[in-house]
Amino acid sequence: MSSVPAIDSSAAVARLKAIQARMRDAVRNEMQRTTAGDRSAIAYDGHGDTIYAIDRSVEHVLLEECEAWAREQPFILIAEGLGESGEMLLPSANIAGTARFRLIVDPLDGTRGLMYDKRSAWILSGLAPDRGPETSLADIVLAVQTEVPITKQYLADVAWAILGRGAYAERHNLLTGEVHPIPLTPSRSTNLAHGFASLSKFFPGRKPIVAEIEEELIRQVDGIPTDGKVRVFDDQYISTGGQLYELMVGHDRFNGDIRPALMKAEHLPGDPPGMAAHPYDICTELIAREAGVVVTDLDGHRLSNRLTVHDDVAWLGYANDKLQARLQPILQMLFRTYGLL
Repeated sequence: MSSVPAIDSSAAVARLKAIQARMRDAVRNEMQRTTAGDRSAIAYDGHGDTIYAIDRSVEHVLLEECEAWAREQPFILIAEGLGESGEMLLPSANIAGTARFRLIVDPLDGTRGLMYDKRSAWILSGLAPDRGPETSLADIVLAVQTEVPITKQYLADVAWAILGRGAYAERHNLLTGEVHPIPLTPSRSTNLAHGFASLSKFFPGRKPIVAEIEEELIRQVDGIPTDGKVRVFDDQYISTGGQLYELMVGHDRFNGDIRPALMKAEHLPGDPPGMAAHPYDICTELIAREAGVVVTDLDGHRLSNRLTVHDDVAWLGYANDKLQARLQPILQMLFRTYGLL
């Protein structure tokens, strides 16, 4: 098999940061001139997820920028809204059909919170050498994610990483253009007390099961206070990229999403979740790992889902390896108890 051509990682990160900045600005402009009703109109209801009107505000920017980039080095773009396959070989005039890498993108992760002007969304991108259809999350060598803030917020963060070179972030003042580096410092705590820890249950579908697992985890790790106080907090951020960022910056200690396992568990009561995270939702997990966060599947292994728009991804994120060592055995015991492993 022929070797994969080397990728200029630094140049690719700079390119993605510029593309995402333009996409962020396009969404910001759309937010300023439209209402929540306009933004939440359904544009397309596909296999992977629902595409809302606000999602459409960035698609043309992404395609235009990627087409220009691909004239320099052909690649395969993977994203929702590119037809049933979710893949597009670029440039469009690429008769030879060759590609140097695969770029998986979520143009707007966290649409639901942003379209109602409640909470930031994120633009996510992960780049992997092209290894054919089996190219996976484990092959991603660089990633970039850019915050798209709500209308009353003028600061927006950008984070990126190159495999083996650490993770970095900066804060952009969208009014003045100033940019300042910010640290990525995951929590070093080895317990959950007085911190945020959550399993995703932001959509209907076996939510009581998730809550039971979450409560038993907390009970076994930190105990349940009997003095009327609370010590562990729950934050349902409807954005996988946002959840990862909360781990990177030390806001959260544990986040996880077990929806794919719940969808398959026919023995459990209640309706299964209607949807789960996909590879494009978690294509920037490299940044979290390079920052020191531990990201695994439910078995405790590295994520290795193929770069498609169809696969469902279950994941667990721990702020540090010591916390993983404490939580993972309990979680796996609970997953087996509920027939999820």
